[in-house]
Amino acid sequence: MEAESLAWLLAPLHRLVSWGAAGAMVFGGVVPYIPQYRQIRRTQSAEGFSTYVCLVLLVANILRILFWFGRRFESPLLWQSIIMILTMLLMLKLCTEVRVANELNIKRRSFADFDPHHFWHWSSFGDYVQCVLAFAGVAAYITYLSIDSTLFVETLGFLAVLTEAMLGLPQLLRNQRHRSTEGMSIKMVLMWTSGDTFKTAYFLLKGAPLQFSVCGLLQVLVDLAILGQAYAFARRPQKPAPHAAHPASAKAL
Repeated sequence: MEAESLAWLLAPLHRLVSWGAAGAMVFGGVVPYIPQYRQIRRTQSAEGFSTYVCLVLLVANILRILFWFGRRFESPLLWQSIIMILTMLLMLKLCTEVRVANELNIKRRSFADFDPHHFWHWSSFGDYVQCVLAFAGVAAYITYLSIDSTLFVETLGFLAVLTEAMLGLPQLLRNQRHRSTEGMSIKMVLMWTSGDTFKTAYFLLKGAPLQFSVCGLLQVLVDLAILGQAYAFARRPQKPAPHAAHPASAKAL
């Protein structure tokens, strides 16, 4: 009787914990970008944030959504990708507006120019949307043609999570190049680390495809390397990052 009563009490608690974990997976990934977004709005400068982080996350999450059509995985991971894509578009919109407002060079650069020297440094948010839609369309068409190939589907999943695992690499390289973390939100990196740790544990506990767990661990290691840079560079005088006509974009989530 006592066992039945205990089970009756634990069942709702278990459901509540499961819902909480699922909610954290869906929305937890975008939380680190809130302090960075607010900092960019407050300072009207996106120098410390690499927009290539947005590129990496957009590519990774588009590929993950396509992977879902070939091999179904946890629904929260699918919704996480959708929410992350919307968040990265918002980050890109803000960074583009701020950069164009501060840029002395008024020459318009667009996606339709197909100039590799100005790739991902366009003058209008609409150009970024065109690029994302073009990539998504091509990737979706290839996936549609190859969806019956197990090798293709597994490779697609691996590329999706590997791309996301390299998310912090643009920020890591930028910090190293400037020997400074000025303009980068430490809160954002701390949230990356805690979020990626939680995400990796979630993958392991929920039995997600192996690619997710391995690349999640790699992502945590990159986060820790960025935190190490912040500690190391804080011990020496900070040198302002040079203002370039085309600022380098940031893991940047």
